[in-house]
Amino acid sequence: MSSDHDLVVVGGGPGGYAAALYGAAAGLDVAMVEKQKLGGTCLHVGCIPAKELLETAAVYRTVAHAGRFGITAGAPVVDMGAAQARKQQIVDQLHKGVSKLLEGRKVTLLDGWGSLEADRTVSVSGGESGEITLAADHVILATGSVPRTLPGFEVDGERIMTSDDLLSITALPKRAAIIGGGAIGLEFASLLADLGSEVTVLEALPRILMGADNDVARLLGRAFRKRGIEVRSGVTVNSCRSAGDAIELDIEGNDPLAVDVVVVCVGRQPFTDGLGLDTAGVKKDEGGYVAVDEYCQTSLPGVYAVGDVIRTPQLAHVAFAEAILVVKHLLGESPTPVDYANVPWAIYSHPEVAFVGHTEESAIEAGHNVVTSVHRFTGNGRAMIVGETDGLVKVIAERSVDGTGGRILGVHMVGSWVTEQLGQGYLAVNWEATVPEVAEFIQPHPTMSELFGESVLSLTGRALH
Repeated sequence: MSSDHDLVVVGGGPGGYAAALYGAAAGLDVAMVEKQKLGGTCLHVGCIPAKELLETAAVYRTVAHAGRFGITAGAPVVDMGAAQARKQQIVDQLHKGVSKLLEGRKVTLLDGWGSLEADRTVSVSGGESGEITLAADHVILATGSVPRTLPGFEVDGERIMTSDDLLSITALPKRAAIIGGGAIGLEFASLLADLGSEVTVLEALPRILMGADNDVARLLGRAFRKRGIEVRSGVTVNSCRSAGDAIELDIEGNDPLAVDVVVVCVGRQPFTDGLGLDTAGVKKDEGGYVAVDEYCQTSLPGVYAVGDVIRTPQLAHVAFAEAILVVKHLLGESPTPVDYANVPWAIYSHPEVAFVGHTEESAIEAGHNVVTSVHRFTGNGRAMIVGETDGLVKVIAERSVDGTGGRILGVHMVGSWVTEQLGQGYLAVNWEATVPEVAEFIQPHPTMSELFGESVLSLTGRALH
C-alpha cells in the first residue's frame, strides 16, 4: 500500500509533533509515524513527570517548614502512590491534548515503526497501522534518545536505575547514589533529598553543572550540602556489586559507598535503531548522531532531522525551534538557523538554575574583554518574604571604553523560581542588547526579577543597592 504526503515525520516527541503541527498550520499534508505514545521522552519519562514530582517535593518542603511562617502543621508524610497518580493524570491530560491538536490539524497518525528508504519513502511496520509505505516530498527524522548507561552497571530498573526508571518509583530509597552531576542528576538528587533520602552525587568532571557559570555552580553545591546532599566532583566510579541488601560502589581512590539505589544520569544517546539510515544513505557522526547542516538537513536531499537524534542541546524547546526552522526551510522561507550558543537552559533543582549565553570564563576564552555584576538574593525583599535567600544573578557584558558594560553576553541565575525569571536575560542576550538599553527598563517591586535589573544597572557605573 502506498500513500503520498507533503511531509512525513518519523517520531512523535517534541520535535516530531511540533514539526507536524507547524507544517499542517502552513497547509502541508502531513503524516506522522509513532510506535509509542505521542509526546516522547519529554512528556512521558522526562520534562513533565520530573517537574511534577519536583513540585511534590516542593510542597513537602513547604509544609515541613511551615512553622517559620507561623503555621502549625504536623510532620508531612509522603504518599508516593498518590504522587505518581497525580503525575500520571497530568501526563495523560497533556498526551490527550497533543493527540487532539494533531487530529484537529488533519495530521495522519500511523501506529508503527518507521524506517527510511530510498527516494524519501518511509516504510511502516509492527503496529496497528499494518504494513504501509509512505511517499513524501520531505521527511523529518525525530526519533529522540534513550538513557546512556555505564559499563559495570547492569540496569534492572529497581536497584540500578536510569532516569526513566526513577520517575516511576513507588517507594523512596533510604540511601541513593546519583552518578552524574548534570541537569538530570541534580534534579533527581534534589527531589530525593527533599523527600527524605540520603543522597550522594558522583561527578567525574571537576565540578557539577559544567555549562553554568562557576559562581552559579558553586552556590548550588553549597546549597545542596546545606541540605545534606553529599556532592563529590572529580571522582571515577568503576563498578558496583551487591552487598547483602545494599549496593557497593567502587570509587577510584575512595572507600566503597554503600547505597540502596543507584541512579545512572550520564546523559542520553540518539535512538536510531531500525531507522534504516545506513541503507538509505543518511550519514551519522562518530557519536551515532544524525549528521545535519545548519538547517537540520541530512546528507540525503529532502530528509531532515531534529531533536535528540542530532548533536544539539537535548532540550524540548530546542527541538521545537528546530522543527519550525525545518518547516520554514522546506517551504523556501529562508529562516535564520538556531543559535545554539544562546539557547535558554533551566534546571528545576532546589534552588533552581537558569542561564543563557556566555559564562565569565567562556567569554574571556572567546576573546571578550568582560565586566560582570553579581547580585545576591540575600538582600532581596521578595526572597526574604518567601524564605528563599540562597541565590544570585550574574550578568556578563563586554567592557566599554569607560569601563562600564556594553553588549550583554550572558545571564546566569541560581535561586527560587529563576526558571521563570530568565526571559529578560534571554531577550537581552539574543537581541544583542547593551547595558545602557536594558538598564532603563523598570522592574516591578517587590519581585525577585529586580535582581536582574539591579545587576544590569550596576554595570552602568551607578547602582541603587
